[in-house]
Order: sequence, then structure tokens, then C-alpha cells
Amino acid sequence: MLTIVCRTIGIDDVEFDFMKKRILIQFGQKIREERIKQGLSKEEFAAKVGVHRTYIGMIERAEKNITLENIQKIAKALNIPMSILFDGL
Repeated sequence: MLTIVCRTIGIDDVEFDFMKKRILIQFGQKIREERIKQGLSKEEFAAKVGVHRTYIGMIERAEKNITLENIQKIAKALNIPMSILFDGL
């Protein structure tokens, strides 16, 4: 048996998706900005964080919605408070 479920996408859904994507873009840009400011390549930075370089790239390109634990690791690797990563979002 095949069941097909459809739902109408309202303007609120589209707006929420846009806002969610926008915050991921801004967050990724902030990480890239801080990483570059410290002269770290993605490879060097990923090693400091303890993740794969492709994971860092995915964050910076807003392809990943990361956990607070990984945000904390990133902040520690950059030697900055977590709050800096959220400034202006």
C-alpha cells in the first residue's frame, strides 16, 4: 500500500526556512572571518577543532547546522568566547 501525504507550504514556512538559512550563512561567514584573521587554513583549523576539514568547509558554506558542543570546540580552537561567533546574528 502506498500512502502519499501532502501539505501546503505557507508563507510562514518559507520565511522560517529563509531565516534559518540566513543565520547559517552569517554564522559560517563569522567562523571563516575569525579563522582567516588568525591565519589558519581549513586543514590547520580542523585539526585544532578535532574535525575533518570538509566539516569546516560545510559549516562555512552554511551546509551544516552544528551542535553547541561543536560551536564550543570551534570557539576554543579560535581562542575566543562563544559569544563572539554570535555577534550580529
